[in-house]
Amino acid sequence: MNNVVNSIRTRFSPQMMQLMADILSVIISFSLQYYIRFHSSWYGNPIRFVPEVFFLALLLFLVYWIAFFWFSGLYKNWYVRSPFDEFFTILRVTFFGSFFIFFVWLLDSESKEPRMLFLLYFVIFSFIVILGRYSARIIQRFLRAKGIIIIPAIIVGTYVKSRELYQKIIRSKNWGYQTLGVVLTESGTDVKEGTDCGNTFKDDSLPVIGKKEDLIDALDKYKPREVLISEDSPDHKFLLNLVSNCADRKIIVKIIPDLYSFFTGQAKTLHLYGIPLIEIDTVLLKPWQDVAKRIFDIVFSLIVLVIGLPIWLLTALIVKLESKGNVFYLQERTGKNGKNFNIIKFRSMVQDAEKSGPQWAKVNDPRVTRFGRFMRSSHLDEVPQFINVLKGDMSIVGPRPERPVFVEKFSELVPYYKRRLLVRPGITGWWQVKYTTYVETIEEIENRLKDDFFYIENMSFKLDLEIIVRTIFLMFKGHGQT
Repeated sequence: MNNVVNSIRTRFSPQMMQLMADILSVIISFSLQYYIRFHSSWYGNPIRFVPEVFFLALLLFLVYWIAFFWFSGLYKNWYVRSPFDEFFTILRVTFFGSFFIFFVWLLDSESKEPRMLFLLYFVIFSFIVILGRYSARIIQRFLRAKGIIIIPAIIVGTYVKSRELYQKIIRSKNWGYQTLGVVLTESGTDVKEGTDCGNTFKDDSLPVIGKKEDLIDALDKYKPREVLISEDSPDHKFLLNLVSNCADRKIIVKIIPDLYSFFTGQAKTLHLYGIPLIEIDTVLLKPWQDVAKRIFDIVFSLIVLVIGLPIWLLTALIVKLESKGNVFYLQERTGKNGKNFNIIKFRSMVQDAEKSGPQWAKVNDPRVTRFGRFMRSSHLDEVPQFINVLKGDMSIVGPRPERPVFVEKFSELVPYYKRRLLVRPGITGWWQVKYTTYVETIEEIENRLKDDFFYIENMSFKLDLEIIVRTIFLMFKGHGQT
């Protein structure tokens, strides 16, 4: 029995139930539309039913609509949102999806009143999808209320605010939360594991498991799926460190809205079961946006590498003739999700420039060759990184990739530094077109992070295009470090 319950908990996520509802909706709506179009007398004489044609067309519709819904961002946890938000989104998506099918129908010369067919299909399909999604919500609510589907969570905050949220969770079984414990952030509070700070309630004694210095250990011990933060006067550095640690452990963080200014980068305001909270999410782009950005990266990189091939060959020849060593310089960098890769650059320094160990390049660095100074000032040395883009290690625009040793070093100085690793690093970026110094200080690192988080929060094709244009302008100005 326990195995069955665990299977339900892991498999019947909101996204999975939405997918199952959508598959059923596509099948039902397609069957109705197929009957109306070909087997009723509404649009000419009925035709003979051909199973092979029917099931092939049904398969095509299934693939089309599930892919269209996925690219449109319909497969996320809509259960925590208002059903009206979900339903209006469905109407918008199904309208555009049905509009494309409308043009396919126009190719059928025998179709009568194609606009009526389009309207009929849109109405039937939208209604059935919304009905299916609403049914999925009802099933989710039932399973959560019965404790079959649960979300293990830890509450973090002051005693009063945590107690208030904890009591709401107890009263609202359909939320599905299972409170593993409460971590109090108040200083000077006498906390013993399993106590409630001397306060006793009949049915909802606060299950305190520690203070804020015990939180990281609590995350590893209890392994929650979510952390709920309820604070009045937050310790900003503590919360940023908490979010960074939760991101490493794939734990969702939800916080009260007035902390938004301290979590630029992934914060998206929403009403969680009617309570205004902010979800710290690692999904920064809709699927279609992510695919579009990747396609742009590939096309742009191919254009640069192919059109500029004579210049790149000449550059390689000069590098080879000027000093001993390889034409290309490979260096390990940390990319998306902490995955390391070898960045490719034209060698701009003398051979064995780092024989004494890894170090940041300095202004007027004596290790840089004469032609290397020109390449670095014009950013010409970074052209081979378009190969990294084609391989998927980098993007055209994104935070600058750092070396693993510096990532670890900066992460100790600034605990939330690794949050910039949520996206692919870029050849250029918002910080790169704005920087004025290379000094390695905590203040400079934090300033870079502000620019990185600004880009992460506002990623768009328009912003990428602006950064690319700014980068081209700076290349002609000789903006790079020499």
